[in-house]
Amino acid sequence: MKKELIGVYTIWLRDIKRYFRDKPRIVGSLAQPILFLFVLGTGIASSLSTFGGGSGKDFLSFMFPGIVGMTVLFTSFFSAMSIVWDREFGFLREVLVTPISRTSIVVGKLLGGSTIAMIQGSIILLLSPLLKIPITFAIFFKVLVIIFLVAITISAMGIVLASVIKSMQAFQVITNFLLMPMFFLSGALFPLNDTVKWMKVVSRINPLSYGIDAMRTIILNNPDLQLYPLWLDIVVLVSVTVVMSILGAVLFSRQD
Repeated sequence: MKKELIGVYTIWLRDIKRYFRDKPRIVGSLAQPILFLFVLGTGIASSLSTFGGGSGKDFLSFMFPGIVGMTVLFTSFFSAMSIVWDREFGFLREVLVTPISRTSIVVGKLLGGSTIAMIQGSIILLLSPLLKIPITFAIFFKVLVIIFLVAITISAMGIVLASVIKSMQAFQVITNFLLMPMFFLSGALFPLNDTVKWMKVVSRINPLSYGIDAMRTIILNNPDLQLYPLWLDIVVLVSVTVVMSILGAVLFSRQD
C-alpha cells in the first residue's frame, strides 16, 4: 500500500513540477479565459446595453462562472495530453514497468491534472472583485469543491481518450472537436433555460453544464439562473467522476 501511495505521489509531483516550470503554458492558459472575460465579455455586455438587452454588469456576472468552468475544462483535458507525449517519447513505457499498479498511475495523473486545473480556476476566481462580484471565503471553498469535481471528471475523460489515441496530432484534433461544443453547450456564455430543444438535450448529457450550473448557483445565488437543484448538480458530477475514472483506469490498464 505504501509503495502505491508513493507511486501516486510521484506521478502527481512530476505533473505539478512540469506545470510550474513551463512558464509559457501558465501564461497562455490564463490569457485565454482573461481574454474571454474582459474582452469578449465586456464587448457583449456593451452591446446588450446599447441595444436595450439588459444590464451589461448582469451579463458579466452571469458569464463569470462559465469562464471559471472553461478554464477548468481546457486545463484538465490538455493535462491528459502528457500521456500521449510520454508514449511518443518512450517515458510511458518506463513508468509502466515500475513496481506499482497501473491504477495508481491513473490516480496520480488524475490528481495531477485536477490540481493544476484547481490552481488555474482559483486564480480566475480571485478576479471576481474586478467585476464587483462578492465572494466570501465560504463561497470560495464551496466553488473549489465543484472545481475539483469538474476537473477530475474532465481529466478522466482526457485519460480515456489518451488511452486509445496513439498520436499527438490525432489527440489535439479530437480534443478541439470535443472541447468547443462542450464549452458552448454548457450554459457558460448564454442561459439554457429558454433555448431551443436540441440544445437543452445536449446540455443535459454534458457534465460541464452541471459544474457551471453549480458554480453559478453558489456564486450568484440567483434561482432564476439555476438550471437544476444544487444537489442534482453534485450527484451528477460525482456519478460521472466515478464512471469516467473507472473507465479511464480500465482502458489505461490495457496499455502495453
